[in-house]
Parts: sequence; structure tokens; C-alpha cells
Amino acid sequence: MTVVSQFCLLGFKIRQDLRIFLFCLLLVVYCGTICGNLLIIILVSTSKNLHTPMYFFISQLSISDILLTTDIVPNLLHILLNNGGSISFIDCITQFYFFGSVETLECLLLTVMSYDRYMAICNPLHYTSIMTTQFCVKIGIICWFYGFSINAIYTITTANLTFCGPNIINHLFCDILPLLELSCSDISIVHLEMYFIGFPNVFIPTTIIVLSYTCIVLAVLRISSSTGRRKAFSTCSSHLIVVSIFYWTLFSVYVVPTKGLTLSMSKILSLLYTVFTPFINPIIYSLRNNEIRKAVEETLHKFMVW
Repeated sequence: MTVVSQFCLLGFKIRQDLRIFLFCLLLVVYCGTICGNLLIIILVSTSKNLHTPMYFFISQLSISDILLTTDIVPNLLHILLNNGGSISFIDCITQFYFFGSVETLECLLLTVMSYDRYMAICNPLHYTSIMTTQFCVKIGIICWFYGFSINAIYTITTANLTFCGPNIINHLFCDILPLLELSCSDISIVHLEMYFIGFPNVFIPTTIIVLSYTCIVLAVLRISSSTGRRKAFSTCSSHLIVVSIFYWTLFSVYVVPTKGLTLSMSKILSLLYTVFTPFINPIIYSLRNNEIRKAVEETLHKFMVW
């Protein structure tokens, strides 16, 4: 048996003019993602008004968005430009590891952010005593450590599989399902690991988010004035939009049965949560957030004064 040393990523098999258009679009989106998320990180770091738990976790989410899109887009641009491309075995496994780790990290960060909103709206008197700076930093470190350690388990198992047959991956990047389809080994252990790891990674955070927002909605509905209800809900609307987009695309690809899902539709959904969601996140947080807009105005005013 010949062991596969590299894989061929097909990307999108479309006309050249469409590939050039998609290349330019993704390049613009990638640059916008980097600039938008860097702006969020800089604003949260420099503006004293944004030194709160919610904005701390937003900055962590921006860092993870930069890592996710940088892990996927540069190689994807190369594939589009050359109508396909090859990637070595070790690079493929590395890309897969960072992709899975950052996705897990984002799930955890969105969960912590939903808990933060729950505490702010449902338990405002205890908010400052619980959501301290030390507590937020510890939670942030735990999220990063867990995300990049738990995914090493099935990444190592996948790397030890034997790939001796076809080496063509009809996808945009190295993902777990296309890799397992090419393996000549018994992949039951990988599926078992994915099941046990996927439960705490996806379903537990999803349950916490649903319970948090259920309590938030009930608390908001108990507010007598419409102005108070609108003000309370506006504090978590941006996060709710980001959570909805993230989990909708994630569940569409990995949880909902994909028998009726075409390869093209699967690739488009993959683009949504790996490329466009990191681009949309800073836009949602900036356009729907007065404090972010004020921080931008103050920063621009400082530069104009200098």
C-alpha cells in the first residue's frame, strides 16, 4: 500500500470568471475581517469605557475570528487562483486542528457571553461581585486551554489513520468528514471520540445559551415600561444575532443529516461560518452598539488632534 503524503483540494469547480470574482470577494472579505476585528481589539484595549466583562469577551471572540479566517482563507485563495491545489499531510492535519480548536473556543466564548448577559439582566445586584476582572480572565484562559487541548485528542487519532487510497478532497479545506472518507483504517474510534467530545463542545454550550436567553426573555417581559424592555433587550440583541448566525451554519453542516445536502451547498455553508461570520461579527457589534461607536469617534478625534 502507498501511504498518501499530500491531498488535493478541489475547491469550487466553476468557470474562470466566477473563480476570479469569488477570489476578489474573499480577498476583500478577508481584509475586512482582519481590519474589523483588529479595530474591536484595539478599542477594547485602549478605551476605558469598554473595560467591562462583555467587551473583554468580545475582544477574545475577535481574536478567535482572526485565527479562524487566517487558518482557512489564504489557502482557499490559492486554490481559487489555481483551480485547485495540493496540501501536505501535516499541513492538512494542522489546518484541521486549528479549525476545530477555534470553533470550540468560539462556542465556549459565546456561551460565557450569554451567561454574562444573563447576570447583567437577571441578577444585576450581584453582577459586579461575580463578573470581576480576575474571574473573566480565568474563564478566558480556561476557554482557550480547553479549546486547544480537547481537539488534540481526535486530531492525533486522525493523524494516525492510514490514508492509502484516493487523495482528492472535494472541499474547501481539510475538515474531519472529508478526511475520514479517504481513510483506509477503521474510523469507528474517531467517530466515538467525536461523539463524546462533541457533546460537551456543542450541546452543553447550546443548552446553557438557550436557558440563559429563556431567563432573559422572561425577565425582560416582567419589566413594566416599554422603554425599559427595549433598553434591556438592546444590551443582548447583538450577541443573540451572532449566536444565531454561528449556530445555524454550524448545525446545518455537522448536526442536521446531510444526505440531501449537495457538495456545492455544503461548501457554501462552510464559507458562511469560516469566512463570512468572522467578517459580520465586528459589523454587528459596531453598528448596533452605541459604546463601540463612541469609542471609534473618540479614537478618531484623538488622531485628528495629534
